[in-house]
Amino acid sequence: MGFDLVLGMTVGGKSVGGTGLPVVDPATGETFAEAPLASEAVLDEALRSARSSQPAWAAQPIDERRSVLVELGEGLAARADEVATVLTRENGKPLREAMDEVTLAAQWFGWIAGLELEAAIARKTPDSYVRMLRVPLGVVGAITPWNYPIILAVVKIAPALLAGNTVVLKPSPHAPLSPLLMGETLAPLLPAGVLNVLSGGDTLGERLVSHGFCDMVSLTGSVSAGRSAAVSAARDLKKAILELGGNDAAIVFPDVDIDGVAEALFAAAFVNAGQFCAAVKRVYAHKSIARSLADRLAMRADATIVGNGLDARTQMGPLTIEGQVLRVDALVATARSAGGQVLAGGYRIDAPGFFYRPTIVFEPSTNTALEVTEQFGPALPVMEFVDLDEAVSRANATSYGLGASVWTGNGALAQKVASRLKVGTVWVNTHGELSHDVPFGGVKSSGMGVEYGQLGLEEFTQLKVVSERLH
Repeated sequence: MGFDLVLGMTVGGKSVGGTGLPVVDPATGETFAEAPLASEAVLDEALRSARSSQPAWAAQPIDERRSVLVELGEGLAARADEVATVLTRENGKPLREAMDEVTLAAQWFGWIAGLELEAAIARKTPDSYVRMLRVPLGVVGAITPWNYPIILAVVKIAPALLAGNTVVLKPSPHAPLSPLLMGETLAPLLPAGVLNVLSGGDTLGERLVSHGFCDMVSLTGSVSAGRSAAVSAARDLKKAILELGGNDAAIVFPDVDIDGVAEALFAAAFVNAGQFCAAVKRVYAHKSIARSLADRLAMRADATIVGNGLDARTQMGPLTIEGQVLRVDALVATARSAGGQVLAGGYRIDAPGFFYRPTIVFEPSTNTALEVTEQFGPALPVMEFVDLDEAVSRANATSYGLGASVWTGNGALAQKVASRLKVGTVWVNTHGELSHDVPFGGVKSSGMGVEYGQLGLEEFTQLKVVSERLH
């Protein structure tokens, strides 16, 4: 079967073609392209190339690496329309959201280029001078998911390169094309081997993590993928940064503007059809406003236009893979059987593709699967709470610990609740806002280490202490 879109992998600065990895358009459910399926030999070559090119790349003055990062951002921006269109075809998100993602990724290169890796002085006396340096780790294996395949690759590539590492990127098999196109775009702007992009299945990721030439692993993905990567990395005691799943709670107190909060919560819950690690996954609202808030959310859900991401009228696209449709539908059915009221949606759209109506479920019983697991799709439970202790207890009663939000006009109350939530990030009167200059990471099963900002850059380095005796 022939396809119009043919993309190769980037290995050692060259394009390596191939087939074997079907790519499905989630708006139709049909295979529209085939990506290369990297062999062990191709992986070996990519890692050898990355390893051999790393010393020279690290030896360049950091200002030269900064300049290259700026060029990478400009190169990606120049092909933003093309990359975004491919992204929508394989992921399903509306084209404007895909454009936002690619544009953000292009800007991210420039932002990271402005960070510093200066030596710090640990001690300075007449007799000694001790400096703390941040030096590169070597070859970074970057593994990224299908929900945001471009920006979640760049948040790894940019700091890794600035720190003097080289990179082998392995995107999800469900959205490999836009990263392959990005690799094709960026490779000519870099020395051969500094950035390599391979496509393949889960086995390829496992081989990348366990390979002796891979010095660090940075993975964004599911909890199960993170655990597997952590075990593999531990065998060689290599560093692993893991950004995994989330089940973010939003706690809403009765002093809020219900209409304004409903609009903000809906946007934070249903962005990318709910396929966002830091999306609002469950809402706890005070019993005096819970039903009113749920009704407003349901009105917003009913008004949402669901369709092909290439249609300019579409407000929410399909889920990326059919398995997520089945998962969301099963979770909603469980909540319904436990007494939850489905106020909007609650069904798969009867059309080709992987479409599910945005769904609001009111007051399912405590500890239903929809409450305690990550749905990663367009179904939001809204539950009542009576007092602060109940809200915090239910918000914390999960194995996840990525983010949460508190919604109230009482600043002291917000800070009190924030101090008790067991998550990596707490937002107040907003949710899911991520920025290049603010570190982001989870606790518990949501991962370890941080990305973004100065601390995120330093994760791609190791500490080296130089202690000098002066007399």
